[in-house]
Amino acid sequence: MNSYCYDLHVHSCLSPCGDNDMTPNNLVQMALLSGCQILAITDHNTCRNAPAAMEAGERNGLLVIPGMELCTSEEAHVVCLFETLEGALDFDRYVYENMPHVPNRPEIFGEQRILNGEDEQIGAEENLLLVSSFISVDQVVSLTGQYGGVAFPAHVNRDSYSVIASLGAIPPEAGFTAAEVTCDCDLNAFQKLHPELEGLKIFRDSDSHYLETLAGDPWTLSLPEKSIQAVLNAVCGKY
Repeated sequence: MNSYCYDLHVHSCLSPCGDNDMTPNNLVQMALLSGCQILAITDHNTCRNAPAAMEAGERNGLLVIPGMELCTSEEAHVVCLFETLEGALDFDRYVYENMPHVPNRPEIFGEQRILNGEDEQIGAEENLLLVSSFISVDQVVSLTGQYGGVAFPAHVNRDSYSVIASLGAIPPEAGFTAAEVTCDCDLNAFQKLHPELEGLKIFRDSDSHYLETLAGDPWTLSLPEKSIQAVLNAVCGKY
C-alpha cells in the first residue's frame, strides 16, 4: 500500500458559488502545487466540467476523478464519484431530469460556466444548480452504483446541508460505507455524538470554492495504486 495526498470534494466555476478562477487548469495546477495527487471535481448537481478537468489532469500527471455534489430532496449534500466519465455524464443527465428547473440569476448566485480542456468557455448552464433534487438520501448509494459510482455524505459535521443536519443521524438503511468531515473537525468528539460514524471510512476534504483553499493541507489515503478504481474501493471500505 502507498499513501497518496487527496482532495475528493472540489468545485469548479460551473458551481454558481464557485469562483470564476476555478477553471480546470487552475484547479489542476493549484492541486499539484499543494502536493495533491488525487483530485475529484464535484460541482453542485452536475458533472459537466469533469471532461475538461480530467483532460487537464492527464496532461499534468494528476489523477482527476469525475464526480458531483448531489443535493438530495432533504437538502443534504452527498459526494458522488464515478469510475468512468461516461458513467458520470449519464448520472448527470439523470439528475438534471430529476431536479427543478429554476432560471439562474448570475448577478445573485454567480455564473455557471462550462469550459473545455484549454479553459475556454463553451457554454453556461441557464438553470440554477443550487437546488434540491428529487432524489432522496436512501436512494443515492443504489442509484450511483447503477452508473458505476459510489457515494458518501458530505461535511456531516456542518449544521446545514449535511445528512446529519437534515435527518439527525446517518440512517443505516442508506447503505453508506464512508462519510466526509471538514478538515477542522474534531473527529473523536464528533464520533461520540454520532456513534453511527464508527466503522465508516472517514474522509477530510476542502470543499473548495476558491483556489486559495484547495488542498491547502491535503490528507493522505492508503491505496494499492493510484487509480480511480482504487479510490472507489476505499470508499466502499475494501481497505
